Amino acid sequence: MTVVRELPVLAMPAVEPCCAPLQDVPLGSADAAELARRFAALADPVRLRLLSLLATSKDGAVCACDLVEPVGRSQPTVSHHLKILREAGLVTSERRGTNVWYAVVPSALESLRLALGSPQV
Repeated sequence: MTVVRELPVLAMPAVEPCCAPLQDVPLGSADAAELARRFAALADPVRLRLLSLLATSKDGAVCACDLVEPVGRSQPTVSHHLKILREAGLVTSERRGTNVWYAVVPSALESLRLALGSPQV
């Protein structure tokens, strides 16, 4: 024999969240995939340093040859890392004679900032 017992339902007061949400709406699948690709490109200290050097450049663009010494890597290694940043849409490249110049894509950095919920600077 089974005994069914009804339990009383307690009224719970509405709980206010302690903090405001960082974003108004959650990320969609396409946005999440794009951001993951960009963050993956930044998951290497050399690439993070390269992006920082480009972002703080007074001229807005830097020759790849001028990035070798600051990061302490060979020219082919620096070019490889810059290619990954370019493929992730974080930097642009422009050939000038025999050299390639790189610049940050401001909208790409803005999308990363927004994804992290950082206030606008």
